[in-house]
Amino acid sequence: MNYGICPLSIVPMRSEPAEQAEMINQVLYGEHFKVLEIRKKWSRIRLAHDKYEGWVDNKQYKEISEDDYTVAEDRKPILASDLLQMATSSDSHILSLPLGAQLANLDLTGDQYEGNNISSINAKSSFINTALLYLKSPYLWGGRTPFGLDCSGFTQMVYRLNGHSLYRDASQQAAQGEALSFIEESEPGDLAFFDNDEGRITHVGIMLQDNYIIHCHGEVRIDRIDHTGIYNAERRTHTHKLRVIKRIV
Repeated sequence: MNYGICPLSIVPMRSEPAEQAEMINQVLYGEHFKVLEIRKKWSRIRLAHDKYEGWVDNKQYKEISEDDYTVAEDRKPILASDLLQMATSSDSHILSLPLGAQLANLDLTGDQYEGNNISSINAKSSFINTALLYLKSPYLWGGRTPFGLDCSGFTQMVYRLNGHSLYRDASQQAAQGEALSFIEESEPGDLAFFDNDEGRITHVGIMLQDNYIIHCHGEVRIDRIDHTGIYNAERRTHTHKLRVIKRIV
């Protein structure tokens, strides 16, 4: 088994070993992983924090030893808490780091960081302030940063920045936690899931107070939610059909 770490700001994870393949996820700075398969130009990896798998360019990660991987696994996450911050690489170049970059493994990347960070496990009451940091961030399939993210990347990062783990995709996240019987039982920070005509979970958002939801649809935005689903007042229509509300924390 081989192991690696992301030494760059953001690295695309693709569905196939090709530049033109779909980006299904992003690997953020400092995140470590197992290397499941190595080809001439590409490697298939499994991220340590959520076990998500995909292909990354061999030029865009740094190999680490099994001992280094074990040490990284035992560390408590320390995440960059600024929307954008800078680190200095071992060769004195400036490296931009996005919100949520993993700082616990700086000794493995050889970089220096002096910005703000967060490592605490926070109560659900803290989730909303974190979610609001992403307002107006554009939708990007597979994205996980304020410069572009998808619906489940948004919810995963909000929970991760508060010390709680979610799987990567909305359908995976829907398998976590406890289902609520009624929308009135929900609390700010609970997750609402939405399905398509075939019954497949395709969207997720974070519940707010007074029947509002913050979610990524075109951009991170706040809309009304009722028993039918998400109501977009600008378009005067429901855009997503409610399937279930889950309490994860």
